[in-house]
Amino acid sequence: MRSSRRPTAFLALLLAACSISAMQAQSAPSPDAPPVSNVPDTPDETAAPATTLRVNVNLVSLFFTVRDKHNGLIPTLAKSDCSILEDKHPETIKNFSAESDLPLTLGILVDTSGSQQNVLPLEQQAGGEFLRDVVRAKDQAFLVSFDVGVNLEQDFTNNVSALTRALDKTEINTGAGSGQVGVPGIGQGPVPTQGAPKGTLLYDAVAQVSSQKLGTETGRKALILLTDGEDMGSETKPAQAIEAAQKANAIIYVILIADRPFYGMHTTFGYSGDAQMQKLSSETGGRVINVGNNGKKLEDAFAQIEEELRTQYLATYTPTNTKLDGSFRKVDISCKGDGLKIQARKGYYAIGEAQ
Repeated sequence: MRSSRRPTAFLALLLAACSISAMQAQSAPSPDAPPVSNVPDTPDETAAPATTLRVNVNLVSLFFTVRDKHNGLIPTLAKSDCSILEDKHPETIKNFSAESDLPLTLGILVDTSGSQQNVLPLEQQAGGEFLRDVVRAKDQAFLVSFDVGVNLEQDFTNNVSALTRALDKTEINTGAGSGQVGVPGIGQGPVPTQGAPKGTLLYDAVAQVSSQKLGTETGRKALILLTDGEDMGSETKPAQAIEAAQKANAIIYVILIADRPFYGMHTTFGYSGDAQMQKLSSETGGRVINVGNNGKKLEDAFAQIEEELRTQYLATYTPTNTKLDGSFRKVDISCKGDGLKIQARKGYYAIGEAQ
């Protein structure tokens, strides 16, 4: 009896092992099989709102300043005082606040071409005082010079001493030669160029800084250009520079500092740098301040910019037009009041992420 039971028991164990092995083979997917989800299927009707939600969180953020008819800044407006049109369509303002303490990302762009020979010392002195006044611990600033090339003199920092040292070290570079040699690039490495001699790569500087330094930054962003406004040799067109700044949501202030006698002595056509600078700044929500070559006016210009950066409003809205097609959307802001002047960017590009 005992010997007849052993085969039976062994057979039962063998069958049980085979059964377990078969179950494991069924539950273990093939390496080539598509992934299997354990989440229950949901009807198509519940999938649609997810797309809408992703669009709805694509808020457009607009920083702007408001002045009265006497050109004084107004810091006391409420959401109910202002309205926004996108491509002439009314939008609903979601959030509205007066922002004087938000972190600031600031870029200083200094023209170091030959025409600035006599005004660079003024820029260094007044610019250093401005940096000491405006840059705080939670802010970030950087310094770029441009002439025959575009050079990052000081990367992002809140160290004012490092920024002022970099500013003091900037030098005039007339870039003698045929343009065949490498010139400093925004990444601090040599960028070989070929072709006609370069002079003042103003628009190249704006485009490179906007895309490479500010494109991934968030919050308040501003560029301050210290220049006479004359470009010579940029591959970037003025409209392309404006587009790059708008895509980076950067406000551009131009301090137009020009040694006018230089143009009478060294050029045939005279000075003509202010017109394009007006467009560059106004399209991005900034403005031009013309100081000539007057040191006191330069100091006042920096003081005005500091006051504006600390007296801004921030309005956000979700666009009614939810298409993320990369097109430019024109934005108009208006506020109730007699003769109020709004300083804001003229629009944004619907590129599929929060603006």
